[in-house]
Amino acid sequence: MNFRNRVREEPEINLIPFIDVLLVVLIFLMLSTTYSKFTELQLKLPVSNSDAQRDYPKEVLVTVTADGSYTINRIPVPDSSLEALSAALLEAAKAGKESVIIINADASAKHQSVITVMEAARRSGLSQITFATQSSTQAGGQ
Repeated sequence: MNFRNRVREEPEINLIPFIDVLLVVLIFLMLSTTYSKFTELQLKLPVSNSDAQRDYPKEVLVTVTADGSYTINRIPVPDSSLEALSAALLEAAKAGKESVIIINADASAKHQSVITVMEAARRSGLSQITFATQSSTQAGGQ
């Protein structure tokens, strides 16, 4: 009979496979979760909290009113077609491709009216476009 004392080893818990499984589960949950942005956010546009506004020396001001009419540098555009807007933008862009289009759209203007201005700028080769907003202090006072 073999009555020798055996050396008993302490059991080890290897955490590396456990961490691997947790990371896989975490990645799976992150990828399969859908986020409902539109039900959580209530936005009022256009309002900005920026204090300092940039001054563009080569700017072209495009105004879109609530009824869908356009003005470029305070000159009304009689025809609101895409071709007429493109031609008016080319004429107003004195600096050529360096000009910056600043879109001043009424908050209740149709989305399509703003997209039309952006498409006219693209067709004219003017790629620098920005949107003008009012600060939240001005929005509260009106």
